[in-house]
Amino acid sequence: MAHSAEVLAEIRRIASEELQLERAVEASDELIQDLQLDSLGLTILAVGLEDRFRIKLTEEDSARVCTVEDLAALVAVRASQAQR
Repeated sequence: MAHSAEVLAEIRRIASEELQLERAVEASDELIQDLQLDSLGLTILAVGLEDRFRIKLTEEDSARVCTVEDLAALVAVRASQAQR
């Protein structure tokens, strides 16, 4: 089962390796304001998490997620549901 800490580590990896973010990603960071992710960056992040944890994220999910912590918690819940 995926835990928020594991998901957070994967978000940090994607941000660093695939999005080439120069700064450390904190759980409290807002995806758009603090990390300055545009629609392409958000898509890359979502697809990376979907592939890694074998889940599906929806448009409705994106409306509810503002921070890295929100995203990590959502992915952890989806991953645990997918394993049932």
